[in-house]
Amino acid sequence: MHDIKAIRENPAAFDAALTRRSGTEAVSSSILALDEQRRTHIQLAEESQAEQNKAAKEVGAAKARGDDAEFERLRALVADKKTIVAAMREVAKGYDRQLTDLLMSIPNLPNPEVPEGANEDDNVEIHRWGTPREMDFAALEHYQLPGVLPGMDFETAAKLSGARFVVLSGAVARIHRALAQFMINTHVDENGLTETWTPVLVKPEMMYGTGQLPKFGEESYETTNGWWLVPTAEVTLTNIVNGLTIEENTLPRRYVAHTQCFRSEAGSAGRDTAGMLRQHQFEKVEMVSVTHPDESQSELDRMTGCAQGILEKLNLPYRTVVLCTGDMGFGAQRTHDIEVWLPGQGKYREISSVSVCGAFQARRMNARFKPNSGGKPEFVHTLNGSGLAVGRCLIAVLENGQQADGSVALPGVLASYLGGKTTLAADGTLI
Repeated sequence: MHDIKAIRENPAAFDAALTRRSGTEAVSSSILALDEQRRTHIQLAEESQAEQNKAAKEVGAAKARGDDAEFERLRALVADKKTIVAAMREVAKGYDRQLTDLLMSIPNLPNPEVPEGANEDDNVEIHRWGTPREMDFAALEHYQLPGVLPGMDFETAAKLSGARFVVLSGAVARIHRALAQFMINTHVDENGLTETWTPVLVKPEMMYGTGQLPKFGEESYETTNGWWLVPTAEVTLTNIVNGLTIEENTLPRRYVAHTQCFRSEAGSAGRDTAGMLRQHQFEKVEMVSVTHPDESQSELDRMTGCAQGILEKLNLPYRTVVLCTGDMGFGAQRTHDIEVWLPGQGKYREISSVSVCGAFQARRMNARFKPNSGGKPEFVHTLNGSGLAVGRCLIAVLENGQQADGSVALPGVLASYLGGKTTLAADGTLI
């Protein structure tokens, strides 16, 4: 959410930054109109309250001196002012709700250095690692590989749940699990993140806190009792500091969690319908950092490096791009997308998105820290990023390791998680 004081002080600068996002209109005039009405009615309530208090003090004096007429006039005035105060406060609350709803629906302002652009075609590559392997045979997509076919069942999943689900079994399920364990261990042992296990059902206010609500409710699943299934562990990990004022010396706080994630994929009809690239239920290893405002930009680079390091250990070629203003997510100030090479598609596809949100989520959550030097508490800064999407990483491992005989050579770092096995054979077994 945005700082109303900053909008009051420089509405033109707010609109200029906001409209850098493609398709976003200037809204400061609407915000300030609601804010003015809210403040006006608060002031009217305060003035009437002061008059009510003054009259209430004079009621006793009039009674004591036997001035019945003045006593009755003042008593009526107190009742009248009490009614006015209640009415003005209720009107002010209405404007406050409208203002909050409007501020909650406005995306974060992009950092000045974020490149201008309308869509993903305008994203800017900033890093590339590895060289896609040249294959002397036609590369297959993951779900076409002979060794994968016995362990990746979309037909049974469709019977159980419908489209965009999968049943993994046998060696493929084990490789999927090994990848998640490898990611978590690397982030904990080498990157210094705190392993965390969190619920996948949350209260709506937690979804508001990280920005999934109110604007993007159709992209997630709500239960019949009002809970929401998390689209990412960003929701739970970030909201750990919801409503807290923490000590500065506890920053940064760096969390990592492996969870199930659930997304309705609203608006994705017809996209990536084959295979398991875009699913309603999937697993992700999520990183979240809560930092001092002065450290959030450098933390973005550190988190990006953590995600890139996983791909490098798996020997998967990738590139990293900065998202342009027209392709950024709702809560982000700046986002680095990491795209892994998929030979079956012959192109790079997103496997991680790492974003710095500044104080945007912290304002929604009222998450602050006490400066070591004393003084007024300040809002923390928050960041989130995939480290990585487990299913997409499985796809990349299978496609990049595919061999002409239908087998898959697996990354060496997974051997210790697979009982020393290094190959998914063409018959679907680990050898």
